[in-house]
Amino acid sequence: MKDICFTAFKESIAAYRLPKRFTFPFYYQPHPLCLLATKELQNHLQTQQYWQHNFGITENKETAIGKMFGVLLVQNKHNEIGYLAAFSGKLAGKNHLPGFVPPVFDMLAENGFFMAGQVEINQISEQIKRLEGNPQILELETNLQTEIHTARQQIKKHRDSMIEGRKTRKAQRTAAEIECHDNNYLLLKEQLSKQSIKQKLQLRDLTLYWDDRVQIAQENLKLLTAELNGLKKQRKDLSASLQQKLFAQYQFLNAKGCYKSLCDIFKETPRLTPPAAAGECAAPKLLHYAFKSGLKPLAMAEFWWGASPKSAIRKHLNFYAACQGKCQPILGHMLEGIDIDENPLLTNPAQGKTINIIYQDDVMLVINKPAEFLSVPGKSIQDSVYLRIKQSYPGATGPLIVHRLDMPTSGLMLIALCTAAHKKLQKQFIKRTIKKRYLALLDGLIKDDQGMIDLPLRVDLDDRPRQLVCYEHGKPAKTRWEVIQRTNQKTRVYFYPISGRTHQLRVHSAHISGLNTPIIGDDLYGNRANRLHLHAEYIEFKHPVTDKLMNFQVEAEF
Repeated sequence: MKDICFTAFKESIAAYRLPKRFTFPFYYQPHPLCLLATKELQNHLQTQQYWQHNFGITENKETAIGKMFGVLLVQNKHNEIGYLAAFSGKLAGKNHLPGFVPPVFDMLAENGFFMAGQVEINQISEQIKRLEGNPQILELETNLQTEIHTARQQIKKHRDSMIEGRKTRKAQRTAAEIECHDNNYLLLKEQLSKQSIKQKLQLRDLTLYWDDRVQIAQENLKLLTAELNGLKKQRKDLSASLQQKLFAQYQFLNAKGCYKSLCDIFKETPRLTPPAAAGECAAPKLLHYAFKSGLKPLAMAEFWWGASPKSAIRKHLNFYAACQGKCQPILGHMLEGIDIDENPLLTNPAQGKTINIIYQDDVMLVINKPAEFLSVPGKSIQDSVYLRIKQSYPGATGPLIVHRLDMPTSGLMLIALCTAAHKKLQKQFIKRTIKKRYLALLDGLIKDDQGMIDLPLRVDLDDRPRQLVCYEHGKPAKTRWEVIQRTNQKTRVYFYPISGRTHQLRVHSAHISGLNTPIIGDDLYGNRANRLHLHAEYIEFKHPVTDKLMNFQVEAEF
């Protein structure tokens, strides 16, 4: 029986060499045959008439949803070479579309437990929405807040009065000690003591009075919201139970013929439970189908098709590695027993490179860090600026590294050789009195000459170390920029970072709400090249001992 998902190449591939090993999915250059398969799939996306989806390429970008697609180069039982295609998540609101591999588990199947569970959850949500629309709830919530606010004001007013009364009585006692006879003084002390006791009793009664009023307001609100809170808990419990049942249905096959569920895969990871939508990415879909169909995987590539999302950086037609959070644990199981390309991230990129010292004295250094050189030791690679300085200056104390540059970024860094110098230099960074300027070469033309980018950033929890633009949980990040030169469809710019977030300049360059133009060589947010064209060119600061204003500049190598 013919495999309906196996696609033979439309043109001859006789001139192509097959890959020796399978793609390392988390950092790769697409194999030429994967590029050819991608070209054919993209042509299919442009010409097919079976389904409609707004990718935002020519349609309305406001409602656009771009998608990650994947191709898997495979060999069938007849030694024929072809490819499989997949999309991440749903496409055109469906899990099944002609020419694409099916999901590992179809949660959208009619009469399935997931859709039935969703109907029940939606019904509860409608009940919650109806109850939340009760105007009495808002009225009682307002009344409760009013009671709490008034209680605090009244009690504070009385406490302030007690403080003033205490001061007045103290002054009266002091004056009486000088002016009054013993009997009169004792009588005054007794009167003042009674005043103090009276105010304390008044405070007690006032507190009890307002506690009662607040409690009544809380109970009135609780009576009205008891059903609402019960429904919310019911929805939460039902949703969690449904999610766990769903995870158990995702059973991933590997090359050894072994199945493993999402729950079993992720219980061996630090997060213990699967993240939402785990198993819906293109890569696990492709491999699962290949193993199940007796197809031999040879190479893989994933690309983005359509408008960029509002948070993550995804560019139309760009290739991307599999995500770390959702896919790495799954693919770790699925690729057991397959000969895979070596992990280039385990190779020390600083091998054979030296650190150029620009300035040196007894308490600090200014260095020019080469590109592809870690600032501090990583998980797999220890060689770094920190380690080299520690070895070269064994008498140095303290953390040494005052600030960091991303591994692919070159340029000026300050190194403290003692704890006191480190504290004083780092204080200047905290107060933002240090002036820095970066030079970057962007992969495209920037229309404006200068501007300010203000996009809050946070780490992508499902794909570290990538950063996301996030207005809800992101940390403030601002960058001033100005164009220096435009040549050959490239733009040379100066960046003046006001904050110092991870990957700030790279994200602010590439994001659609930033310059929408990635830095050349940015293998996370753009396209790979010989290096990342980003260089910390200039720095100005006060010497940590002499307080003398110092500045240094080193030209970029690009």
